[in-house]
Parts: sequence; C-alpha cells; structure tokens
Amino acid sequence: MKFKDHYATLGIPRDATQDAIKNAYRKLARKYHPDVSREMYAEIRFKEVGEAYAILKDTAKRMAYDQEYRPAFSYREASAKRTQEQARPQPQAGASTRNAAPKEPPPSAKPRAEENFSNILDEMMGRPGSPPPKPRGVHIHGSDQHTKVQIDLEDTFHGTTRNVSMPTYMTDEYGMPIVSKRTLKVSIPKGMRSGQTLRLAGQGFPGTGDGKAGDLYLEIVIRPHRRYRVDGRDIYVDVPLTSDHAEQGTVVHVPTPEGSVQLAIPPGSSIGRKLRLKGKGIPGDPAGDMYAVITKLSQPIHTAVAQKAYRALKAAFDFAPRTDTER
Repeated sequence: MKFKDHYATLGIPRDATQDAIKNAYRKLARKYHPDVSREMYAEIRFKEVGEAYAILKDTAKRMAYDQEYRPAFSYREASAKRTQEQARPQPQAGASTRNAAPKEPPPSAKPRAEENFSNILDEMMGRPGSPPPKPRGVHIHGSDQHTKVQIDLEDTFHGTTRNVSMPTYMTDEYGMPIVSKRTLKVSIPKGMRSGQTLRLAGQGFPGTGDGKAGDLYLEIVIRPHRRYRVDGRDIYVDVPLTSDHAEQGTVVHVPTPEGSVQLAIPPGSSIGRKLRLKGKGIPGDPAGDMYAVITKLSQPIHTAVAQKAYRALKAAFDFAPRTDTER
C-alpha cells in the first residue's frame, strides 16, 4: 500500500487524542465538502480527509497503520532533525561562539543531501515525477453501497433488467482518488416486492491495496399504479357496481396484471366488500392474492322515462333514512 501521512492530511501530530482527530476531521469535512466548497480539488481533498479519519478514528486500524509505517515516520523525523542540526551555526575549534558566523556545509554535500532526502520522500509518498511505490501489504475492505431501483408492478410477474448508475472512485498509481460514475445492467427476478433488497457481491466501493470490494445493495421500489394498489404481495383493485347489480348479483370481468378474469358477484354484496382471487397477487412461495373491492357506481338519470321510473320507485318505498337519527 502506498504511504500516505494521514496525520498530515488532518493537520494533527502523531500523538493526537481521539477528540483532536474528530475535531480536525469535522473542520476539514465542512471546508472541503463538495456541496459547499468552491476550492479546486475539494472533492479529492474531501475523500482524502475521509480516508484519513476512517483509519485514525479506529484504535485498531490506527495501531496497525502506525506499526506498518513506523520506518517511514522514523526516517522522516530523523531526517528533519538532522536537517535542523545542519542548519544550526557550528562553533570552530579555538574560536568564540558568541559572534561566530554560521558554518555552511560544503557546496557539494548540501544539494546532494537535500536531493537524496527529496527522492526518498517522493518514493514513499508517491509524488508525481517518481516511479509508483510498491504496495506494502496493508489492505482495507471496500465499503458497501446502497441505492434504490424502481420497477413497475407488471415487472414483478415476469422479471426485468435495469441500468443502475452510481458514483464510485478509484485510485491512480500514486494513490490519489479519482471520482467517477459507473453504470451496471442488473437483472431483477420476478416476484420481487417493495422493500426487498438484492445483494450484488463485490459491486460496492473498491478496496484499498488487495482489499476486497464492498457489496452493492439494491432496494426494490414498485412505482404507484393507476389501477392497482399493492400491499406486500397482495394486490387490490376497485370493481364499481350499480346498486341493483350489487343487490341482485352479477358476473364481471376483473383486470389483473396478467389479463382479465371473470368474477361472480354474490347477491346481496355491499359496498366495500372484498372478493379474493387466490394466487393472483405478486408471484412467490406462496404467491400473493388479489382482492376485488366493490365500489358504488351511480346510475345516471338523463331521460324522462328514467326520471319517471325513479320517482315511481321512490314512492313505492316508505324509507326515510334520517328519521331514526332525528328522534
């Protein structure tokens, strides 16, 4: 795994407390969040800050990280200390150190030391202009991804395919994250209902080093239908009837997602009654049912003959529905 100084990314010392790590992360996450930041490469910096926090906030991961890169940290600290010591004025033998001028290192030694130090840091940190560093054996499992995919009710009876687009990222040869977008063609089997989840192993965010990629979880959402209502695996459909058909009984054609079926309406059926069509719901083991819900259909009275018949029917019945409630 390429060396990344997560402490430097968060701007904290190596002995920082967990509270200091959390505070630094929150500050930088607000600063570089892609939705609010206008700085160049804000999205990449946001990813780097998140990656650093994911390692340092976890005690076990932090200890493994510190142990893995102990030589790199030790070398950097020793080199920095050695550079500071070389920059200090050196007293000459037999001379007073009070007003002595700083002793410069030999002209050939100073550039060579700085050049070697810079090359080594470039190699460890994977800076452009140096060959890509070799992985060092630290591998992190990729995160899982979650998203929703919408299908039609008819798709649950036959299955379907959907193109699912989602953000992802990959790292270049120097370990820098590259945000991109990918599209997967997903096969959705029949019998799926709203709220069910499909798991696609290894299709989540990529891992680090040789770490395995995470999984992708697709939550199924059935779009609202103009005719049917869905509850789990059961389907409901309204069947409008006139009062005389509901009272006397009749045979009607009921639409289903797989075609129309005949349904006998028993005499004396009331408005709101549910008649079950067994196994006509969403496929499964067992399959759901379909319910035909009787609703009232008002009969229009447009002609003089119909109006006369309606008045005669009204006079034939001595019925006042509000009488009992007014007493």
